[in-house]
Amino acid sequence: MNISKPALVALACVFTSSIFAQETQLTKKDSIVQSSWIVTLGTNIVDDSGDEFGDLFDFKEGWNMVPFPSRVSVGRYFRNGLGLEAIGTYNKYNEGKIIDNVVNPEDIDYFGLDFRVSYDLNMILGETGFFDPYIGIGAGYTDANNQGRGTYNAVLGFRTWFSDHWGLDFNTTGKWAMSTENATNHIQHALGVAYRFNVEKGLSRKGEEKLAMLEEMEKEQQRVQDSIAKAEEEARLLAEKLQREKEAAELAAAEKAKKEAEDARRAALQNKINALGNVYFKLNSSYLTNQDKELLDKLVGIMESEPNLGIKVNAHTDSRGTTTYNQWLSERRAERTVEYVTSKGISADRISHEAFGETQLVNECGDGVYCTEDKHSKNRRSEFEIVNY
Repeated sequence: MNISKPALVALACVFTSSIFAQETQLTKKDSIVQSSWIVTLGTNIVDDSGDEFGDLFDFKEGWNMVPFPSRVSVGRYFRNGLGLEAIGTYNKYNEGKIIDNVVNPEDIDYFGLDFRVSYDLNMILGETGFFDPYIGIGAGYTDANNQGRGTYNAVLGFRTWFSDHWGLDFNTTGKWAMSTENATNHIQHALGVAYRFNVEKGLSRKGEEKLAMLEEMEKEQQRVQDSIAKAEEEARLLAEKLQREKEAAELAAAEKAKKEAEDARRAALQNKINALGNVYFKLNSSYLTNQDKELLDKLVGIMESEPNLGIKVNAHTDSRGTTTYNQWLSERRAERTVEYVTSKGISADRISHEAFGETQLVNECGDGVYCTEDKHSKNRRSEFEIVNY
C-alpha cells in the first residue's frame, strides 16, 4: 500500500510524541512528602560549660551524654512547611566535666521538656531530595545542675530521609533561661532515628513541571491526530485502524477534547463580557449613570443571546470610609446593578451578586495611602463573572 508523504510525516510525529511521553511519565521520584507525623528516638548531648557558645566542640570537657537512648519527640508537620513538636530529654552532667565554668564534683541528672515550632527551609530553597533542613523556635522547662528553669529555645537542624518513612534527625538547640537568677544558658545537640507516618504526598516542583509538559504533549498529540484525519485516504484508513486498536484511549481523548472545547467557549464568553468593561460608581454613590446603563444593556444583550448563561455581579468600593459603611455601600451597588439587569427581562435566577466592600482593591490605594481621585475611582466598581452557561 502506498502512503503519501504528508501522512508519513504525521505518523512520524505521533510515534515520536508517544515514545517521548513514555520516557517522561511521572515516577515515584517526582513525588515528595508534604505532611506527616514524625516520631524520633535518639540521644542528646548537653554543653553547659559556661563557654558553650564560644567553644562549640569542646568534646572532652564540655559535652555531657549518656550511653543509651535519651531523647524522644513527636511532631506534626504541615503542607505549608510549619511543624509542631514536643520533645522529652534525659541526660547526666558527668563528674569531672566543666559546668558553668566549674569542674562538676558529681554526676547530676538533667531533664528537659520542650515544645517548638519549626519551618522547613525547603519551602524557600526548593526541594533538595533526601536533605531536609529546618529552623525553629520554642520554649520549655529544664532541670539542670539541680536548678529548674523555663527556657526560650532556638533550633537549627536537618533530616536525611532514606525512604518515605525512615531517616535520621540532626539538630542543635540553644536554650536561654527565662530567669537569669542562678540559671545558665546552654546548648543541646541531638541525633536520632526518625519515623514518618500518616504521610501525605504530592508532586515536587520537578514533578509539576513534568506534569505540565505531559499535558502539553497530550494536546499536541491530539492536534496531530486531527491532522491525520484530513490527510489522504491511506492515512485516514490507517488512523481508523489505530482508532479501533486504541478505542478506549480515543474515547478518553474525546472526552478531554470536549471539556477543553467547553472551557474555551466559556473563556471566550468571559472575554466578551470583560470587553464590556466594569460599572464604575461615583464617590459614596450606588446610582447608575446613563453610561453604566448602556454597558448593562450590552450585558443584557449577551445574556439574551446565551439563554443558559448565569452571571454573578461582584461589587466593590474604594478604601475611604469605614469598613462597615463600605460593605453596606458595595451591597447597594450590587443590588442596583442586579435590579437594572432584571428590569430588562432577565430572570432573577440567572444573576446573583456578592459584595466585597474595600477588601479587593485593584491598586495600592488602601487606608492611609494618598491617591488621586482617578486611582480611587478604579476601585468603585461592579465586575461580572460567569457562574454557569
